[in-house]
Amino acid sequence: MRIEGCVAVVTGGGRGIGRALSRRLAAEGARAVVVADLDAAAAEGVAAEFGGLGIGCDVSVEAEVVALVERAEAAHGAIDLWCSNAGIAVRGGPEVADADWERIWRVNVMAHVYAARAVIPGMLARGRGHLLGTVSAAGLVNHVFAAPYAVTKSAALSLFEWLAIAHGEEIGVSVLCPQGVRTDMAAAEGAAAAILGDLLEPDQVAEIALDGVRRERFLILPHPEVAGYAQRRAADHDRWLRGMRRLRHRVAEAAEGDPA
Repeated sequence: MRIEGCVAVVTGGGRGIGRALSRRLAAEGARAVVVADLDAAAAEGVAAEFGGLGIGCDVSVEAEVVALVERAEAAHGAIDLWCSNAGIAVRGGPEVADADWERIWRVNVMAHVYAARAVIPGMLARGRGHLLGTVSAAGLVNHVFAAPYAVTKSAALSLFEWLAIAHGEEIGVSVLCPQGVRTDMAAAEGAAAAILGDLLEPDQVAEIALDGVRRERFLILPHPEVAGYAQRRAADHDRWLRGMRRLRHRVAEAAEGDPA
């Protein structure tokens, strides 16, 4: 996959990892970068930095994803790289309200389904293209306090695996699974986030992500240690669960002591 000269779309591009991906794509020579975000002003602001196109889009609504594809193609031609990056977090367990479960499912899972429906047929017809999904380390190793987040990220990972199995000989499919990134989402976790390892800057994650896309790697891990966690989980699931319970207690203690 060549970044130089490509037409790229980044959802959730108004802040965090999406903003960093958009900037990095422009800096590395993408012919056009379309920045999409629920916050249209944020998308337009990022796009204005490098002469891109900013578009407001609610990725949880299929019609808006289709409209985004149509606008991007009308402006710049066929889409080479689709960065399905938008995502939200909801903490809690089964007690979380149905409306929140449904909302996070639409954003963290169905938005990827809608993107696949909208862009894969054209990519297959052209014999080229790449999908990059921002998932999370939680898709591989769960989350100690956020069941809706962990469940939807696991589902998203499974979807991209299926797409790679079905179409990986014709197009590229990658998933970006960082652990801690210095974004608004991490800030909301407070001091407890530090227990989960080093917080990377969004720019670092974007650089690693695009390097993985170039190499056409499926699993892109900005925190390499996550691979070890996943291996230990597969080797002895009961032992891994005991370790996750200990981690849950540590994070809870850190959160209680956080002055924020």
